[in-house]
Amino acid sequence: MKNFESENFDAMVKELDKELKKSGLTRREALKLLGIGSGALLLTPSESSAATRAEASSAKGKIVIVGGGAAGITVAAQLSNKLSNPDITLIAPNEIHLYQPGQTLIAAGLWKESDIQDKNANYMPSNVKWVKDKVAQFDAAGKKVVTSKGEAISYDYLVIATGIEYAYEKIEGLSADKIGSHGVASIYLNDLDKGTAVGAIKCWEQLQAFGDKAKKEKVVGLFSDGLTPIKCGGAPKKIQYLTDGYLRKLGGTARDNATLDFYTPGEKMFGVPEFHDAIVKQYEARKMKFFYSHKLKAVDTDKQVAIFEKTSKVQGKYDELLKEYEMIEQKENVEIKFDLLHVVPPMKAPEVVKNSDFSFKKGSAAGFGAVEVDKHTLQHLRYKEVFGIGDVIGVPVGKTGGSVRKQAPVLVENLIAVMEGKEPKAQYHGYTVCPLITGYGTVMMAEFDYNMKVTPSFPLDATQERWIWWLLKVYMLKPMYFMGMLKGRA
Repeated sequence: MKNFESENFDAMVKELDKELKKSGLTRREALKLLGIGSGALLLTPSESSAATRAEASSAKGKIVIVGGGAAGITVAAQLSNKLSNPDITLIAPNEIHLYQPGQTLIAAGLWKESDIQDKNANYMPSNVKWVKDKVAQFDAAGKKVVTSKGEAISYDYLVIATGIEYAYEKIEGLSADKIGSHGVASIYLNDLDKGTAVGAIKCWEQLQAFGDKAKKEKVVGLFSDGLTPIKCGGAPKKIQYLTDGYLRKLGGTARDNATLDFYTPGEKMFGVPEFHDAIVKQYEARKMKFFYSHKLKAVDTDKQVAIFEKTSKVQGKYDELLKEYEMIEQKENVEIKFDLLHVVPPMKAPEVVKNSDFSFKKGSAAGFGAVEVDKHTLQHLRYKEVFGIGDVIGVPVGKTGGSVRKQAPVLVENLIAVMEGKEPKAQYHGYTVCPLITGYGTVMMAEFDYNMKVTPSFPLDATQERWIWWLLKVYMLKPMYFMGMLKGRA
């Protein structure tokens, strides 16, 4: 397991500086990309905490955080730094912390599972009580939670940071145990309670088998898109780009022998117009095709056939009153034989959240089971002592680690304001970031907000694929995650 403290961290910084120098960028300039000062990165945890505590709030109250992933630990760290006498309990079973953005790099054969694992204890603030269990019930009226072992834990303030779950079984013929065989792959499959990333490992195995076959004969690779809101909306495309890159690295006729097609239920390749246009050009340059209005409905793993439900509209009768033709929606099943199928599972909030009083009960987010928060303050719309953060909240965009980095300080500031009897005024404007890997050595840094406006952190054309973004992805973002976010500095 990787521990990024002391000697390991010093070695990382030296390696980082060496790689950045090759691209003509200083560490200070690179740190600006993430909005973190170089001094903050190099402070020890104790020095960082001491600097923050000089202006700590004396507000009091028992805070319970549910979830021990990026969102939960980041909030715990920032609260423990910003409260002079914190009373914080964090409930999460996971002994191992999994750096989920690294799963794509495992699937590409660049990292191993151990590269994205670390002990959660290394990042749990010393003044936070850690209950190693799962919440089985939320009692909104009683202001308490009940764990799977039956322990009732009361709170004055609650932060819901549970993350979300995968539901492969909602695709007919699929289940989690079928991922990794018969050419079916999924980089998403993991077990956050155990800290394992089996989907990425098996995806790399499937990719190599696909490449071996492509060296000898014609092959078909299919890549599906999300049927629900998903973690990192760019991930389904990343693995297609990397498959293209891997086949090109193999040389010979491997790439020419491969058909690589992307199928999305939507009608665009990215919600932000600038990135949509860039991706379309990138696909065309790589001779990869994409198909709109195609929903992965079923998979016959034995026959290696994917069944997509294609939606189209046909012209109906002419309406004399409206002076236009009626458009009739039609659906048909399209069966496609594959050698490799990358699956994006339907995603949802944990049942304990969905069935609680804290989830949306109507609207598009209700089926997902998302926590009902104000999209700017992250405060619950009905329970003012409750806040939500990360993948589980019902906001338009923002299911990435980069979103959590921007959400956490807003939540912490607003929670402390409420503890002090004030109105929450800090605002989260939907910033999210997707380092869209477009090949081995190139990344397009897609940063945007609720308005689908490009919000670059550096004065460079955000639609361009760059080597420097690859360096950030491979060498910098992981240590920044562990030493910045999880330590409460970022």
